Amino acid sequence: MATLTATKLHYDIVGSFLRPDSVKEARANFAANKISQEQLTAVEDEAIRDLVAKEIDAGLKVVTDGEFRRSYWHLDTFWGFSGIEHTYAEHGYLFHDEETRNDSAQVVGKIAFNPEHHDLKAFNFLNELVKDQPGVTARQSIPSPAQFYAELARGAENEAALQKYYPNQEELVQDIGNAYHDLILALYDAGCRDVKIDDCTWGMVVDGDFWQEMTNGEFNRDALQDLYLALNNAAITDLPSDLRISTHICRGNYHSTWAAKGGYAPVAGHLFAQEKVDAFYLEFDDERSGDFAPLAEVPAGTQVVLGLVTSKRPELEIKETLLHRIDEATQYVPLENLSLSTQCGFASTEEGNQLTEQQQWDKIRLVVDTAQEVWGD
Repeated sequence: MATLTATKLHYDIVGSFLRPDSVKEARANFAANKISQEQLTAVEDEAIRDLVAKEIDAGLKVVTDGEFRRSYWHLDTFWGFSGIEHTYAEHGYLFHDEETRNDSAQVVGKIAFNPEHHDLKAFNFLNELVKDQPGVTARQSIPSPAQFYAELARGAENEAALQKYYPNQEELVQDIGNAYHDLILALYDAGCRDVKIDDCTWGMVVDGDFWQEMTNGEFNRDALQDLYLALNNAAITDLPSDLRISTHICRGNYHSTWAAKGGYAPVAGHLFAQEKVDAFYLEFDDERSGDFAPLAEVPAGTQVVLGLVTSKRPELEIKETLLHRIDEATQYVPLENLSLSTQCGFASTEEGNQLTEQQQWDKIRLVVDTAQEVWGD
């Protein structure tokens, strides 16, 4: 396991932040052909500089660029691979009470890493901001290989394209794994020592109602878990020992709403017991998340980051409640292997959740203060 800043602390964030008005305006102007890519990038650069300064001021030791250069937490990364095209589906993603925009990603050739991938460029800028800051680590978040597969198989048109280029599923798994592995190694070569893999696939698998609707009841949970596990582990095998690999398991985060419900028990034997990561970032912010019992499947020594502070609602949690829940989790994971964070990012898409920037920072400071009381960080 990597011995890095993040493993020594017991407070953290998931990564995305509410987009400032300057970024929203610039992106709208760019979409309307009113400004150039260079002008948009300059606005994003300035906003990221400001964000990183605020993160450090809040006491964070692992910082991100807020995902300010992305429209989505996942699709932008997919579009950066060779063999993938930005397309539009008949429908967006169906959340509890909203439908998202309808962007998608479709196979148009063999999948491979592109050395010009924009995630690599984004990390380079972030790393330049903090590389001389003592004790501060730049993190790059990327969507999971399993999430990539799920998008490529979403809808009849995507499935048809997938069959055209990848009639053999084993070849598809191998190419996705290699593309991701190459991206992660390129990030490492650029100085990245902390990669977080965001993943909604497991959060959807736990929800039987979701899959009943998606597949008309034709759903083999174990077979799907085997596939997701193979995809993710293929990407993260044979990596440098000082590279921290973590994963955040989400049930959907869009404009303060959600896509799936259910505790982790149905996937614990695959996900917790067999995915080869250093840490799990897990949602436990409301009753949809279930209890802590599935954490018994987490291997000894693996970190569990409890997402007890919600990013979806503006109300600030009560510290005493957080302290009680952390204590409850120690029934399954030793205290030294637990940490505290927000349950998800504040803006998984550029729309953002329904709270203010001040409320966002209040929640982050609550995470830091609570962790310092529990662990003395």
